[in-house]
Amino acid sequence: MAWYPGAKKMELQPESDSQPAIVPTQLILHSVAAPWTKERIFEYWRDGTNLESHFGQSYDGSIAQYIGTQTRADACYLANRRSDGTGAVSIETASDLNHTDPWTDAQVEGLIRLGVWMHQQHGIPLRICRSWTDPGYGYHRLWPEWAQGGTECPGDARVAQFKNVIFPAIVARATGQPQPPVEDDMPTPRDLWAYKGTDVPYDAYAYLLDSNRRIIALSTQVAALSATVGTLADKLGEDVDTAEVVAAVKAAIAAAVVKVDVTVDDLTPGA
Repeated sequence: MAWYPGAKKMELQPESDSQPAIVPTQLILHSVAAPWTKERIFEYWRDGTNLESHFGQSYDGSIAQYIGTQTRADACYLANRRSDGTGAVSIETASDLNHTDPWTDAQVEGLIRLGVWMHQQHGIPLRICRSWTDPGYGYHRLWPEWAQGGTECPGDARVAQFKNVIFPAIVARATGQPQPPVEDDMPTPRDLWAYKGTDVPYDAYAYLLDSNRRIIALSTQVAALSATVGTLADKLGEDVDTAEVVAAVKAAIAAAVVKVDVTVDDLTPGA
């Protein structure tokens, strides 16, 4: 049986010795639907169920291996071991309870490295599985034969990461090609409002930016108006206190600006 040198060996018994051999032809990625460490995943396989995966991964990206990759593990339903002796290698990864969070950067890196090793160690072809028996790489919900009763695992966010980041990087590293750039994932205005859980309409963010631009423009107008008031006061005669007039005008304008600032601040997320 083969053991991945990048993983902590936590051999699961009796399964590691008692379950039949396989010829590994697939690597299938899972989410465990719990924010567990690799050690906690091991404990669950040992004490809580008669199922198991070959690997487990914590949020920090670290990986443990419970069963050698040439021994059957029971996380992939019909792909665990097929009639021809081939089977899938599985890794369960820490996640939220509903398969909704993305893999962390550390998890992504760990999965890429494991994927490269699987290609180098077992000759897993560098393609996404084209059927449930086709050698290659995949994620749990890709084929119904991999999940009894169906599953959302590993969730939409992680499926997108697999397709756009993880699998392309496995191919790039395994073939010595430049790694594809990762797209900018800065949140959009819509994402920001959604994150705050507010029902403020999408246009509110654009309105906020426009309000700030108006404040800047108003400040420029204040300076110009102050200069104009000073000039007018000079022309009214020596009995007029120019500084006092200018100060009074500035104070009135500043009070208006403060009111605008308060209104804009009230609209900002989290205010």
